[in-house]
Amino acid sequence: MKQAIQTQRKGLRQPAVVAWLRLARVFQKISTLSERSFRMQDLNTGQFDVLAQIGAAPGISQQELASALLVTKGNISQLLSKMEREGLVRRQQEGRTNCLSLTAEGQALFDRVVPQQEALIADALSPLSSTEQTELVRLLRKLDHTLAP
Repeated sequence: MKQAIQTQRKGLRQPAVVAWLRLARVFQKISTLSERSFRMQDLNTGQFDVLAQIGAAPGISQQELASALLVTKGNISQLLSKMEREGLVRRQQEGRTNCLSLTAEGQALFDRVVPQQEALIADALSPLSSTEQTELVRLLRKLDHTLAP
């Protein structure tokens, strides 16, 4: 038992493990701030993600949206149905593809919440200089490209 505890402690000293723990901790803190902000707009994280993706790429297909958000077609279908009922998104059948767009209400919400979210993230990362933020992006992109989806 003592050996296992010592091994775990040694593992926590490895830079890769410490980096992962810090990354997870920072992600959790920013996610909590984001969720609080979304709730003020009667949104959850999934709805914000859908709103942001469709707002940035009007006409995106339902399949492309699911791929971009790393969720299943079933998950995205349920979320879109809810957002359609709320009058935020519209699905238009084009052949065998559902093309997505924001309604006027959805666009107005997008125009409000996306700048707020960008400001929240900029503020959260403000302790890092612009150079450090650029380096962080480079390092995270490197990891992202080497890991399987």
